[in-house]
Amino acid sequence: FESSSMDNLLFNLKFTAKQFGKSSKKCEKEEKQEKDRCKKAMEKGNIDGARIYAQNAIRKHNEALNYLRLQSRIDAVASRLDTAIKMRSVSKSMAGVVRGMDKVLETMDVNQIANIMDTFEKQFETMDVTSEYMETAIGQTTALTTPEESVNGLMAAIAHENDLNVR
Repeated sequence: FESSSMDNLLFNLKFTAKQFGKSSKKCEKEEKQEKDRCKKAMEKGNIDGARIYAQNAIRKHNEALNYLRLQSRIDAVASRLDTAIKMRSVSKSMAGVVRGMDKVLETMDVNQIANIMDTFEKQFETMDVTSEYMETAIGQTTALTTPEESVNGLMAAIAHENDLNVR
């Protein structure tokens, strides 16, 4: 990787993490709207409609949590990449210093340094796995089914908070 492409990758990771954070906030807002719709439907006696809104609220809640998890993972990758960029810069500086110090160069094991740098570069290959994970996680979010007890629990909580008698 070139330094500029690694910097671009770092920027894109941070930007993507921020987008996931915004998506999480949006889902939290939509969750609240669905809870309000559930409450209004229960006030009108529309229990089937309330159940649908409660399912939607639970789904939005789960989506928000998944977006937060993804944001956290991407932040972690960005942090590791940032450290790698800094370490690479330090390594280049050290290489320049070493070239000027023949006596020190003789005592250093060049093969060991090459092995460390190879290992370092292999770590970047794991970033492809991260993007695959994100696609899978988002796919699973939309495929969630809402457990019946969660729906009943949310409806009961909304009814209790608003002094509604629903059965």
